[in-house]
Amino acid sequence: MSSNDAIGRLTQAASALGDVDVSGWSDDTLRARLDELSTVLCRVDAQLSRLADEVRARGFAVTEPVVEPLPKRVRATLAAVA
Repeated sequence: MSSNDAIGRLTQAASALGDVDVSGWSDDTLRARLDELSTVLCRVDAQLSRLADEVRARGFAVTEPVVEPLPKRVRATLAAVA
């Protein structure tokens, strides 16, 4: 798989995960699906750890991107709306 294909697939996976919101599930639904959800979450975690370990094994760091803080006027506007 090319690096472009790999990054594309990882980006799609991250986007798909971002669309999942279990906060709207009822307790009964969550309870009924908990084993399946736990299995899937552990599989995702294992694959992410594997990829990160492969990067680190080559001497590179896996770091979180630096997010610039919002400008003061934007923070003030958001605070006023909340």
